[in-house]
Amino acid sequence: MAGEFELIESITSDLTVGDDVMLSVGDDAAVLRFSGDTVVTTDMLIENVHFKRQWSSASAVGRKAVAVNVSDVEAMGARPSAVVVALAFPKDLDQAWVAEFEDGVKEECATAGVSLVGGDLSSASVISICVTAIGDLEGRPPVTRFGAKVGEVVAVTGRLGWSAAGLTVLQRGFGSPKDMVAEHLTPSVPYGQGIVANDGGATAMLDVSDGLLADLGHLAERSRVGIDVDPSSVEIPDGVARVSAATGRDPLGFVLAGGEDHALVATFRNEAVVPKGWRVIGRVTDSGSVTVDGEPWEGSAGWDHFA
Repeated sequence: MAGEFELIESITSDLTVGDDVMLSVGDDAAVLRFSGDTVVTTDMLIENVHFKRQWSSASAVGRKAVAVNVSDVEAMGARPSAVVVALAFPKDLDQAWVAEFEDGVKEECATAGVSLVGGDLSSASVISICVTAIGDLEGRPPVTRFGAKVGEVVAVTGRLGWSAAGLTVLQRGFGSPKDMVAEHLTPSVPYGQGIVANDGGATAMLDVSDGLLADLGHLAERSRVGIDVDPSSVEIPDGVARVSAATGRDPLGFVLAGGEDHALVATFRNEAVVPKGWRVIGRVTDSGSVTVDGEPWEGSAGWDHFA
């Protein structure tokens, strides 16, 4: 394994940055210039909690680390701009893994349209990753979790249930449907849709990471409203249907409570203003709870690290 400074040099030697980056790597901190208010978020990925090396390539882990953080910037209705990535790993880890991880980070940064502007390296007993993502609202107001109002519609964009189906397949030692597995390992964030929703008048929005119903519960609680999901409006992907049939599980469970989707869910005044690429799945009510077709959901609501 090369030393820390040799690794840093290999990681940063070919970086490209956006126009809003005044100063990137090589100093004590990066300097960014934004036209509006700044959005900042951070998330961790811990080996054997968020990923397993026997399932995920290093590149996939790097891509996922960026994607799950940039998704939170999108959820605020901002333009993602930059990330910093801190990586800690066992001293006996193959250097090739680190190089492939950084390749994945750079690949997802390019896909998301963000600049890698800094980070840190250290040692740890298991691979631990912390990413901070930064975004520019460009003069827009942030779209928070507490703006939903009774009578509005609930809409989503992105892939629901794919990740949970992929995880179920992996846990059983299989690798197909491949598109479901790939979605769990590297989520397909609907990049650009946060601004689309903001400009389209979204009144509340969040990233679907804990499961649709769980995250709608967060939104409902913050907005002091209820939400009713129309199950007939919820799309069941072919791969989810196949995994459901093979495991005897309700396909709606994958879609409504699977988790790690990194889709976006938002509320809008009415169906007429819902942007293209979004689909209406429910309505905001005065019930104070989240229901499915007017009834409480009997299955799991979603992911909780401490449950």
